[in-house]
Amino acid sequence: MNFPFYIARRYLFSKSSNNAINIITIIAGLGVFAGAFALFIVLSGFTGLKDFSLSFSNEYDPDLKVLPATGKTFNFSAEEKQELENISGISTFSEVIEERVFLDFRSKNKTAYIKGVDENFLKVNKLDSAVGMGTWFHPEEAQVVIGNTISHELNLGTFDYMNLLEIMVPRPGTGQILDPTRAFNSKSTVVSGIYSINEELDGKYVFSSIGFARGLLDLNLNEVTGLELKLKSGADPETVKSAVQAVIEDGVEIKNRAQLNDALYKMLNTENLAVYLIFTLVLIIALFNVVGSIIMVILDKRDNIKTLHSLGATPGQIKNIFFAQGVFMTLLGGSTGLIFSIVLVFLQLQYDLVMITPTLPYPVAITWENIVVVLLTISALGTIASYIAASRSKKALRA
Repeated sequence: MNFPFYIARRYLFSKSSNNAINIITIIAGLGVFAGAFALFIVLSGFTGLKDFSLSFSNEYDPDLKVLPATGKTFNFSAEEKQELENISGISTFSEVIEERVFLDFRSKNKTAYIKGVDENFLKVNKLDSAVGMGTWFHPEEAQVVIGNTISHELNLGTFDYMNLLEIMVPRPGTGQILDPTRAFNSKSTVVSGIYSINEELDGKYVFSSIGFARGLLDLNLNEVTGLELKLKSGADPETVKSAVQAVIEDGVEIKNRAQLNDALYKMLNTENLAVYLIFTLVLIIALFNVVGSIIMVILDKRDNIKTLHSLGATPGQIKNIFFAQGVFMTLLGGSTGLIFSIVLVFLQLQYDLVMITPTLPYPVAITWENIVVVLLTISALGTIASYIAASRSKKALRA
């Protein structure tokens, strides 16, 4: 066995004659244990919250979305549609039309977005599973599906044929309009269903057939504001992007799910980094105890250090003894804290120990990334702290 490692192991597990040093060593080990434990718990909790926040967008956003590079619409011809269907990586796609509209119902008003979708839309995402009241609209009828927030704000129910929802949008064109009644395109419709996803989406979209939206906006038959694509399992998104770009003649840009929720992803990643840095600082403070503990051991073992030096141990070997002791202490305390924290997170996943609401457990997740991050953080900081403390051994030789 390597000489410095052997001595370091003996120093780590043997009791000192000075009881204060034993207590300081135990406190240092517990500090590293607590730091690693807290760091993994927080990272796991934040990963769970991140997955929970993104679950809505991951479920209801397409794998890829084609948008016009300039303007609001682009032309999508029958020939381009046929070519798109032949791209091997695409499972299915849906043509959509989105535009900001004005809703009026029994003197109550609200702005929202109409989203006209074709018959393939529910194959791209399962939005109909979020309809909690009523049914998905019939494409041949003037029906719409609204969000739960819109329903509450306008006091709207389903299939109220006596009171229709009025949807208005500014009439396209230029020039002055003398008659205010001609300033808007307007259509009356009945609400067939109410969906509930999250607060933002519930107050944003009104879903209709693509023909209803196209007629409201006075768009041509080939005009769309976007295409939503569902990819086949294992398909390479970048390859599909290139193929779609080659098919559609009008200038378009193609975004994946992360790019569609760019602000949300940036916010969550920034918060994750901030949480990591804060708890890394806590771990650094805990490692000051390791530095103090090693220095106290060096002072206590001054006579032993001089004896080892007289027997032929070099200053570098003596320094490595205490360096190895600090690394062992850090890895032992950190690994134990990590194991205990993994067990606790696992118990939360299995038995819902902590609840946010009576029906919603606090979301957590065990990932290899978090385990590796904690181990690397402990190893790096422990190595630095041990090196700083072990440097004091040279002064002990001169004392």
